[in-house]
Amino acid sequence: MAAKIIAKEVRKIYDTPQGEVIALQHFDLEVEEGEFVCIVGPSGCGKSTFLRILAGLEDQTAGQVTIIPGKEPGKPLNNVVFQEYAIFPWKTVIDNVAFGLEMHGMPKQKRLQIARRWLERVGLGRFAQYYPHQISGGMKQRVSIARALANDPEVLLMDEPLGALDAQTRAVLQEELLRIWEETRKTVVYITHSIEEAVLLGDRVFLMTAHPGVNKATFDVDIPRPRTLATQSSREFRQLTLAIWELLKDEVMRAMEAQR
Repeated sequence: MAAKIIAKEVRKIYDTPQGEVIALQHFDLEVEEGEFVCIVGPSGCGKSTFLRILAGLEDQTAGQVTIIPGKEPGKPLNNVVFQEYAIFPWKTVIDNVAFGLEMHGMPKQKRLQIARRWLERVGLGRFAQYYPHQISGGMKQRVSIARALANDPEVLLMDEPLGALDAQTRAVLQEELLRIWEETRKTVVYITHSIEEAVLLGDRVFLMTAHPGVNKATFDVDIPRPRTLATQSSREFRQLTLAIWELLKDEVMRAMEAQR
């Protein structure tokens, strides 16, 4: 398959009162069209920084980052789903989902039709006229995901979108993400602290070192799709998560030592 995202020798330096801080160093990544890629690493390794660079929210200090546009005109190149519930408290659920379409000038009837369709797909159809303060945290994150998908971006960037949720809600949304991805086959770059989540969702898992973040290893997830939470009980799943942890644990210790 053709490459959709290419990052080469990416470096990011922040200027701080204590001097320069290197967040990313010689980081490389290549993602194919329609691939679901997960990035794991210890806290502070630069995972979110890289995603923000991919999203165009920050500039890299050095290196090249390219998202290759498709041939369909007018389609957003990417959308981001953050860990925080980035929805407008003064708008209804359906108006939140339709917001990006409104910004692109889509007529009201059409954008609400699309928004309602995505609310149905994430199980929130009957909450369309609710306001954010009237729904749970898991529902708010489903609104964020539905809004990103309603915009029909070429690439979906997800920065620990389920990290703040309780275990049960997280499990439900993991299965929903698997189902939606099977249907849409979007190109996805997904940041997570959870090895189990990365193996459950991803086609490949990229492992980053402790600060400054560089590539340490890449793992192919050769576990058949479609996957469900029951996949986590398989021997292949356990073996792969253990193999990733064996390489990751030293980086976690390094990160903890650096914080003392």
